[in-house]
This record gives sequence, structure tokens and C-alpha cells, in this order.
Amino acid sequence: MFNAIFSFKGRIRRTEYVLTQIFYGIFLYSIEAISKPEGREFLALLLLIPMYILIAQTAKRCHDRGSSGWFMLIPFYGLVLSFFPGDYGPNEYGNNPKGYGNDEKEPAEN
Repeated sequence: MFNAIFSFKGRIRRTEYVLTQIFYGIFLYSIEAISKPEGREFLALLLLIPMYILIAQTAKRCHDRGSSGWFMLIPFYGLVLSFFPGDYGPNEYGNNPKGYGNDEKEPAEN
């Protein structure tokens, strides 16, 4: 879990996606709590790295569902990513992170 968090390639499970969301929320609210109104510009720079990680993890979760990372721009698609399972077996973005169906042979075409 949490391998290659800066990469946009591959697939991740719902657990890793939701934990990333929770960690980002905790980090965001803790920065907000300790910041003073006149020093927020510097603290906003601290949010760039966690924001990049969040976007990368969301793209990988979109890949797990078999869709492009651009689908994250659809309103409320994050709820779909959080509650619905990914594709069974491998898809064009890689193997199933749970391992289900990765070693099954595809049926031969006639």
C-alpha cells in the first residue's frame, strides 16, 4: 500500500484511495488550524505536494475502474471511486491490485 504515490500509472484499491483522502483532510485542517491570517501564503505552498499526491492517487483509482484519470473532473465521481469496486482482473492500466483474476487466461477467440 502507498507504493509510488507520486506516479500517475497503475491502479490502487479503494482502501488506499480513501486513506489518502482522510490523510489529506487531516493535513489540510491542521494547517488551517495553526495558520494565522497574515501567513497563509507560505502555508498554501505546503499544500502543493499533498494536493499532487491526492490527484495522482485519484487518477490511479480512476484507472482501477477502467476509466481515464480525467474522469476525476466529473462532479461527485469521487463518491463512485470510494464506494464501487474496480474492474475484475487486469485492464489496460495494469493488474487488479487485489490480485483477483490476474492469473486467469483469457478465452481463445474462434
